[in-house]
Amino acid sequence: MSMPNTSTPTFTVETVMGLSPQSIAQTLQAQAASISALEQQLEWFKRQLFGKKSERFAPLPDAQQMHLGQLLGDLPATDAPEADSDSNTIPAHQRRKPRSNFADEGTPASFFDETKVPVHTIELANPETKDLSPDQYEVVSQKVSHRLAQRPGAYVVLKYVRSVIKRHDTQTLHCAGAPTGIIEGSRADVSLLAGVVVDKFAWHIPLYRQHQRLSQAGFKLSRAWLTQLAQKTISLLEPIYDTQLESIRNSRVKAMDETPIKAGRSGPGKMKAAYFWPVYGELDEVCFAYFESRRHEHVQQALGLPGATDAVLLTDGYEAYARYAAKTGITHAQCWAHCRRGFFEALGAEPQAAGQALQQIGEIYAQEEAIRERDLYGDAKREHRLSHSKPLVQNFFEWVDLQFERQGFLPSNPLTKALAYARERRAQLQVFLGDADVAMDTNHLERALRAIPMGRRNWLFCWTEVGAKRAGIMQSLIVTCRLHDIDPYTYLVDVLQRVGHHPASRVSELTPRQWKQHFAENPLRSPLHGLVT
Repeated sequence: MSMPNTSTPTFTVETVMGLSPQSIAQTLQAQAASISALEQQLEWFKRQLFGKKSERFAPLPDAQQMHLGQLLGDLPATDAPEADSDSNTIPAHQRRKPRSNFADEGTPASFFDETKVPVHTIELANPETKDLSPDQYEVVSQKVSHRLAQRPGAYVVLKYVRSVIKRHDTQTLHCAGAPTGIIEGSRADVSLLAGVVVDKFAWHIPLYRQHQRLSQAGFKLSRAWLTQLAQKTISLLEPIYDTQLESIRNSRVKAMDETPIKAGRSGPGKMKAAYFWPVYGELDEVCFAYFESRRHEHVQQALGLPGATDAVLLTDGYEAYARYAAKTGITHAQCWAHCRRGFFEALGAEPQAAGQALQQIGEIYAQEEAIRERDLYGDAKREHRLSHSKPLVQNFFEWVDLQFERQGFLPSNPLTKALAYARERRAQLQVFLGDADVAMDTNHLERALRAIPMGRRNWLFCWTEVGAKRAGIMQSLIVTCRLHDIDPYTYLVDVLQRVGHHPASRVSELTPRQWKQHFAENPLRSPLHGLVT
């Protein structure tokens, strides 16, 4: 956040005597603008330190509206029965059944999925049977309880034993071949390859922490070996990422954004500032394209030239997207959440006017909620927007024009900036009204790209630009798996075993969306699957 120039002149008796009234008015105006800018910055910093990060808007209370306490205070007191001095009244209540032995009483455990979690059974002997023979008692029933346990490490060594035989008829020796790995010559099982990349990119555990965990579990491995495993694993998955990006490019409606990442060294102790440009397709697929800057040409490099004439690109207000839309002739829609954010940030300076704007935008969002509740799609969704949302949108922009006509705010005022942002993008903000496939905002994309900021808090940066590109490939597949309710670990274990021999012409079947249709019911597993340790 840039600091304003506060070097405005101060007044003394000598300077005041030598200034004209016009000069004094200009100086006072400059000081007022400087004070206003500093107050806005102070409000922003206070909100970052002490305020809520959520942009939830709580409307100001109506002064004429009574609160509940006032209403109840006017009610007459009810006559309570006289209490006996020798009695003690206890309110009626229900007590929960005591569970002294924590038995589940025959009901299935609710805190884990028995089809995925390995369960080890431990039978506890009844102390009453210590001095009894089996014919002196009978087992009537059993009680079951569960405890969640943890091993120091979840790593396992698979020991393959292959018999060498000698045939008596031919006097020759024979032995089964060693199992082939996904990476030739590597001792890493496919379960480890999938686990390393899932831990790093889904759970944001850096490789050096994984190496520490392996070392404490008793393994003697180098950290560089883990890095090489991750690199080779992601290289195998790159054709799947390319196919998914092409599927997104062919979408009629796409959403796009950009988010920074540190990648590559620019000098001793310094990292370069680069960007991921996430693109979200209409089939719930997302790809994190990596580029070294925020230059305008990267939009076309990521999206290519649109094939459909009725294509729509939904973005925030960054001008690079507007230039791409103007160049290619596609429809450019813009995000209402970014428009709303300006008014939310203006609450501190102009609470009444900003509150009115937030309330009006909230009414438009309420119509989108009604569409979801009624499960409207296609023409029904479009008709609802035209009949319910469009009048609200028109009222909002009429209110914006009215605020500009009053001209009561300085250009540096946050409310003025929010009003100008909305008015300049009036056409783009109304695209969603006539197209049922266009979302009102880019919140679905914002939720998908959370993986990148979460990663920045853990692995901080990418050592090289190639590493950043590979991070984008991995996040694209993992986030898309989550969008389609696919377990990323199960998906990667299966796909890594298929990618080496799957026909290149059908590589699209290995993207998460199509993989769920073709292979999810019977995925390939690691030899570790089903083993009792």
